[in-house]
Amino acid sequence: MHDGTETTLGLEGRVALVTGGTRGLGLAIARKLCSAGCDVVLNYAGSDEAAQAALDSLAGLKGAASLARGDIREPQTVPRLLEEAAGRHGGLDILVHNAASWQPMPALRPDQAALRRDLSTAVDPLLYGATAFADVLGARGRGRIVAVSSTGARNVVPGYVSLGLAKAALESLVRYLAVELAGRGVAVNAVATHKLDKGVPDGRPEVAAMLAARTPAGRLTRPADVADVVALLCTDEAAWIHGQVIGVDGGLSLHA
Repeated sequence: MHDGTETTLGLEGRVALVTGGTRGLGLAIARKLCSAGCDVVLNYAGSDEAAQAALDSLAGLKGAASLARGDIREPQTVPRLLEEAAGRHGGLDILVHNAASWQPMPALRPDQAALRRDLSTAVDPLLYGATAFADVLGARGRGRIVAVSSTGARNVVPGYVSLGLAKAALESLVRYLAVELAGRGVAVNAVATHKLDKGVPDGRPEVAAMLAARTPAGRLTRPADVADVVALLCTDEAAWIHGQVIGVDGGLSLHA
């Protein structure tokens, strides 16, 4: 379902932390989990006012929502957020790593500082939090980590080199963590999507129209489409899925 109404996925009472959870795709994921009955902690590092507006937009859903400020690129932030969420809610079941940064650049003339920043945003939170994932997410034997990737991890997109590298590294890390955390009751997977229709005017409408026309399902992917798949990966029925990258793009990536 895409309208934010209550759904029954067996996630009632579970606790989720969503990085970059106060806008865009992160907020759509938070809304889906909250509508399914999760208590959702929205991590953010930007405007307090914008974060509060995002929190207010989730009022009245089945689950509760709260805010947690912190820069996830700092080594202590993710372990702290995990411990705080678990302490506040009596445990933590789900981590969705959605936060990303991107500075367009060509591969032949990269902005090395910006490239390293994009890599850090993608990979460091999962590396810094690895031990805490085993302890906190594994405590109830139903832990889930879902990382948000991009088809740019495998396909070449002009100007996308920094985030393409970052997402490729993230997908590799997902596989390594999946192997080491599976025995602790934590399933680690990723979702990857193509260009999103965020419901606002696009800077290059001709490109969006071309990609929509090439999508077998007939339109661009919306944030709610990705949020639906993230929620499915968090269910009990998905417990035997480990280390996979699930494409959520309406079939667009099937085209060469």
